[in-house]
Amino acid sequence: MTDPLKAADIHLIQRLIPHRYPFLLVDKVVDINGYSTARGIKNVTMNEPHFQGHFPGKPIMPGVTIVEAMAQTAAVMVGTALGMEDRNMLVYFMSIDKCKFRRMVVPGDVLEMKLETLRGKPGGKVWKFGGIAEVEGDMAAEAEFTAMMDLPKE
Repeated sequence: MTDPLKAADIHLIQRLIPHRYPFLLVDKVVDINGYSTARGIKNVTMNEPHFQGHFPGKPIMPGVTIVEAMAQTAAVMVGTALGMEDRNMLVYFMSIDKCKFRRMVVPGDVLEMKLETLRGKPGGKVWKFGGIAEVEGDMAAEAEFTAMMDLPKE
């Protein structure tokens, strides 16, 4: 029998990754299947600071913040699987590949990020992920990215 899927609410997310307002870009992570797959949820609101300038009168979530939200989802997935709560794990981008933007993301949207690990293992520092971000089933963005997990020493 497989382990049940896990979830991370905002309190657990803040215990796993160091990001805080205004750069915490994932509200919850659900369907965490070890370090294989997970689904992140971001409720997009007009209160976010990037909408003041991107763009006045036509607020659109910047593509780079969509990719960052996918990366934060991946970090929460791996951090949950490795039991990294309260361990001060840091994660750094190493590369972003095959990145495409397909749909605008605007205030009121619920951004759903589906992540899968393409390469990485417990104890390893370098991980590669594939992600798709969707709004109501429509693809907003897709990317593959490599990150280095800076895991604290035991």
